[in-house]
Amino acid sequence: MANGDRLYRAVVFGLGWLAVAFMVAPVAVGLVMSFTAGQTLKFPPDGFSLRWYTALFDPVRSAPIHTAIWNSLQIAVLTVLGAFLFAMPAAYGATRLKGKVSAIVEPLMLAPLVLPTLVYGLAALIAFSNIGLRPSLPLVVLGHVVVFGPLMYRACIAIAQRLDPSLEEASTLLGVGAFMTFLRITLPLMVPGILAGAFLVFMQSLDNVSVSLFLADARTSVLPLRMFQMIEESLDVRVAAISGVLIGVVFVGLFFARRVLEPARSA
Repeated sequence: MANGDRLYRAVVFGLGWLAVAFMVAPVAVGLVMSFTAGQTLKFPPDGFSLRWYTALFDPVRSAPIHTAIWNSLQIAVLTVLGAFLFAMPAAYGATRLKGKVSAIVEPLMLAPLVLPTLVYGLAALIAFSNIGLRPSLPLVVLGHVVVFGPLMYRACIAIAQRLDPSLEEASTLLGVGAFMTFLRITLPLMVPGILAGAFLVFMQSLDNVSVSLFLADARTSVLPLRMFQMIEESLDVRVAAISGVLIGVVFVGLFFARRVLEPARSA
């Protein structure tokens, strides 16, 4: 192997592993801190204990946290449903457009990803206030659908662009209407994209601060804001325990997605 090739491999692999370490190290540190036996967030932790996970699941001691989790789960699930209802048909329809119209639709659908969510949250609050709507849970859901719906769109359009039009044509030739063809042929084929998009939208909605900060009312406590308050007030170790639970949920979701999407991809 030439010296140039060795240098190239050393630089590429070195930078690659450095990037991986940079991304994984904070996650590992947060996870390790959640098992501390101490009274505050500290690294390295003071001993090993599950006390903070026990405290997190205590229905009395962590009642405000459970309320925030429940509100965040409701928002995330409703956001996934809303994103599915508008982004999946939009992705399917965009693949059927031609010419300049198709070139215009995709940038419009992806525009919310470019706008900073903090700016959008403030702008949405001002706009809703001008038409007489006050901050509430439905407005948070609507804001999350607008901001994170493009993630569902991108995941679905990647699948829709690979669909074979002849399958729909064959269904039509056999006398099946367009709507039933979509339900029986197109929709099942788009399931991998829908699941991938749903996972991305769910996690982004669950973790969002900026949109929820402006569009949630004072009585609607959501998990990210509750965690921020806990860190600001006392460096509560239960924040690390919450992070540990979320990390576990993400790994389970990725494992499930891999088991579902790999067979579909290979087929």
